[in-house]
Amino acid sequence: MSSRKSRSRQSGSSRINDDQILDLVTKLQQLLPETRNRRSEKVSAAKALQETCNYIKSLHREVDDLSARLSELLETADTTQAAIIRNLLKQ
Repeated sequence: MSSRKSRSRQSGSSRINDDQILDLVTKLQQLLPETRNRRSEKVSAAKALQETCNYIKSLHREVDDLSARLSELLETADTTQAAIIRNLLKQ
């Protein structure tokens, strides 16, 4: 028995069909800045998932960079400025 058939039996009615996968991949592509402008271009689901992973990784790097810059700013700011920045971040 193939693994696909065994998975089908295990998941029962919760199995996602091909049309739903295509719809989800299309929605995912619409969220990615690189693919928003390429609506007419067909992209495989695997490529869309790879681009999504790359985009998420780049967002993580950007968050890390911004966090480091904020830490440096807070270290060099006087206590009043640092308190203002911290209060703004809490909002």
